[in-house]
Amino acid sequence: MTVQKFITYTPFDIDGNQLDVNHEITLTVSETAGNYLLHRDLLRHTSAQRQGTVSTKTRSEVRGGGRKPWQQKGTGRARAGSNRSPLWKGGGVIFGPKPKKSFLKLNKKERQLALRTLLYNKKNNIIILENLESDLIEPKTKSFLKICENCSINKDEKLLVVVSKKTMPLKLATQNLKNVELISASNLNTFSLLKAKQIILTPLAVNDIKEIYCD
Repeated sequence: MTVQKFITYTPFDIDGNQLDVNHEITLTVSETAGNYLLHRDLLRHTSAQRQGTVSTKTRSEVRGGGRKPWQQKGTGRARAGSNRSPLWKGGGVIFGPKPKKSFLKLNKKERQLALRTLLYNKKNNIIILENLESDLIEPKTKSFLKICENCSINKDEKLLVVVSKKTMPLKLATQNLKNVELISASNLNTFSLLKAKQIILTPLAVNDIKEIYCD
């Protein structure tokens, strides 16, 4: 079962001053905790991150082994047909890993419901910053840290910055901060949301979230 929830935010500017406008997000979320959907979506996300490029060679792929090491009978030794047998040093690998793709299917509506539910549960950790993409002009780490200080954001906790479009100054200002993850609203996912202790949204990102993830 789903139910509609409303989140109202008062945005701040980059100097930490509260503005006179409000932003409202209407989210259709799971009536229960939605842990099952979140778990499935996290499994889907983490399995998609696997490279799956590890590979070993079987006895048919190892170079050499074309000649029979010794005759079948008369030597007193065990029979051997190839020096690339898995029983030999330098031989092939039995049932070793091969390149493969890991993919877990989850319906689009289920993914969106999981993300909306988690976003609503994180509502107390969200801050709206007005014009963050355009007001941050200097591509310097100290400029972004100054904004965090003005808005009382703890730089020692995981921070997720969600913007409509990544600008070059914003990318350069956040790339050296280990606790900061910059992401565009179109790439928002439950894995990044779940890790974050604090979330910064911009009004443009809020509009994108409404358009992409809300009904």
